[in-house]
Amino acid sequence: MGLTIGVDIGGTKIAAGVVDEEGSILETCQVPTPQATDALTEAIADAVRTVGSGHQIEAVGIGAAGYVDEKRATVLFAPNIDWRHEPLKDKVEQRVGLPVVVENDANAAAWGEYKFGAGQGHSDVICITLGTGLGGGIIIGNKLRRGRFGVAAEFGHIRVVPDGLLCGCGSQGCWEQYASGRALLRYAKQRAFATPENATVLLSLGDGTPEGIEGKHISAAARQGDKVAIDSFRELARWAGAGLADLASLFDPSAFIVGGGVSDEGELVLDPIRKSFRRWLVGNQYRPHAQVLAAQLGGKAGLVGAADLARQG
Repeated sequence: MGLTIGVDIGGTKIAAGVVDEEGSILETCQVPTPQATDALTEAIADAVRTVGSGHQIEAVGIGAAGYVDEKRATVLFAPNIDWRHEPLKDKVEQRVGLPVVVENDANAAAWGEYKFGAGQGHSDVICITLGTGLGGGIIIGNKLRRGRFGVAAEFGHIRVVPDGLLCGCGSQGCWEQYASGRALLRYAKQRAFATPENATVLLSLGDGTPEGIEGKHISAAARQGDKVAIDSFRELARWAGAGLADLASLFDPSAFIVGGGVSDEGELVLDPIRKSFRRWLVGNQYRPHAQVLAAQLGGKAGLVGAADLARQG
C-alpha cells in the first residue's frame, strides 16, 4: 500500500498528514477542533479531503483519545469529547470514500515510535506518554497488543496508591496522579508553598505566588538550577520509574520508550526515571534491564502511527 493519511485529534486542533511507507510526512494541515459531535466528524473529513487533495490515498487512520473497540471502528468512550459508542469509522468513511481505521491515540503514538522512532530494532516495546495524563501502548512480538476488547494499555489508571488521590476517571490512587504533567505541577506548587526560599527562580517566572506556577515555569526554572523545580521533576521520575519496574514484571520488554510533553526535558527527567526503575525492578541484580529511551518523533508520533496502522488494514 502506498500513501495513507494519519489524523491526530487534539483538544484544540485536528492535525492530518499524508504519510508514506517510510514514515515521512509529505503534507499536513490543521483545523480547529469543534465541540459539537457532528461538527467534529465533519472537521475530520474536511482535514482528510484537504490534505489528501492531489495525492493517491489508500486509507485513513484516526488517533482518538479514549476507548476504541476491538474492531477499531467505534469510540466507546472519550473523556474530553462527547463520544459514547460513536461509530466514527462509518461516519468518516461515508464522508471521504476511503477505508478508515480508528485507534486509541496513545496506541497510535506507540506504534509510530516502534516503527519509525526510538523503538526501531526492538520487537518488544512498552511506550508511556507523560503528558497532562499518562497513556501508553504495548508492542510484543512486533504486534500492537490491544486486548480482547481493544482497551488495553490504559496504564495511567493502574492504581498505585490504595485510596490515594482522586483521579478524573473516578478511581483513587491512579498512576497518572503521581506521574504526569498534572502531578509535576502539583509537586512544584506544594514545594514552593512549603519552602519558598528554595523556589526563588520558579516563583519569579510566574506572578510570585505558588498558585501562579505553570508547567513551562518548572522546566525553565529547573534548567536554571532551581531546587524546587528539580526536586519536583525527581519526584515525578521516582513514581514513573517505579511504575516501569512493575510493567517490566508484566511484559518483560527490551525497551521502554518515554514520550509526552514531560519527556521533552530529556535527561533532566529520564536519568532519574532510569535510577528509579533500577531501584524498584524485582531481582534487578540478576536479570537483564530494559533500556529506557526518549521518544524521537515528538508530536508527530500519533499522526505517523495512525497512518501506518491504516496501512496495515
